[in-house]
Amino acid sequence: MPAARSFARESVATRLARLDWEAIEAELWEQGWARTPPVLRPAECRALVALWTDDGRFRARVDMARLRFGVGEYRYFAAPLPPLVAAFRAAAYAHLAPIANRWTEALGSGERFPPDLAAFLARCAAHGQRRPTPLLLRYTAGGYNCLHRDLYGTVAFPLQVTCFLGRPGVDYAGGEFLLVEQRPRAQSRADVVPAEQGALVVFPTAGRPARAPRGVRRFFMRHGVSRITRGERWALGVIFHDAR
Repeated sequence: MPAARSFARESVATRLARLDWEAIEAELWEQGWARTPPVLRPAECRALVALWTDDGRFRARVDMARLRFGVGEYRYFAAPLPPLVAAFRAAAYAHLAPIANRWTEALGSGERFPPDLAAFLARCAAHGQRRPTPLLLRYTAGGYNCLHRDLYGTVAFPLQVTCFLGRPGVDYAGGEFLLVEQRPRAQSRADVVPAEQGALVVFPTAGRPARAPRGVRRFFMRHGVSRITRGERWALGVIFHDAR
C-alpha cells in the first residue's frame, strides 16, 4: 500500500524517469520494441477516455472505415495539449532522444535530435509541421487497425509510444497490439505485444537499425491492432513529430 500511494503521488515525469531506460533500449535493439510496467494510473486512464466527448480538446476526428484504415475512430488533440499528455510527451521525448540519436548514428545518418521536445517541435514548425499529433483511439467489437506507419511530413522522430488505457480481458477482448517487421531478403516477422492498463509500448515510427552479420541494417516496421471481439478498447498514441 505505501508503494501504491507513492506511485499515485508521483508526477508522470517522475514515473517515466524511474523506468529502466537501459533495458528499454536493449529491447529496442534486440526485438524492435519494448513494453513497460504501468506508468499511467487507472484514474488517469479513465480521465483521458472521458475527454473523448469534449470536442474543444481535439482538432480532427478520423473514421478509419471511411479511409479504409480499419474499423474504429481516432481523434487528434488540439493545442494546447491536455496537461497530462503534454507532460508525458515532453518527458518521454527526453528519454528517447538519446536512443534515437544512437539509432541514426548506427544507420550512418547525420541527423541528430535535440535533447528537449520544444527544440524538436521548433524544427518541425520550420518545415511546416505545426499540428499536434498525440491522439486517442477508440474501437468497439469488430474494430481493428490496419498495419501502418505514422509519418506526417519530412521531419519524423524514429520512435513513438502507445499507452493502453483499458483493461484487457475486462473492458474488451481481442484487440492485440501488432508489430510486423520487414527484413531484407527474408520473410516478415510479427509480434503481439501484451497489454496492461497504463503500460506503454515503445516502437519504431517507420524503421530501426538491427545488428546483422555484416554490420547494421535497416528493418522497416508497421503496427496495427487485431480485431476486437468484445467490449471497447481505448489507447493513447504519443507521436513526437507534429503534422503539416
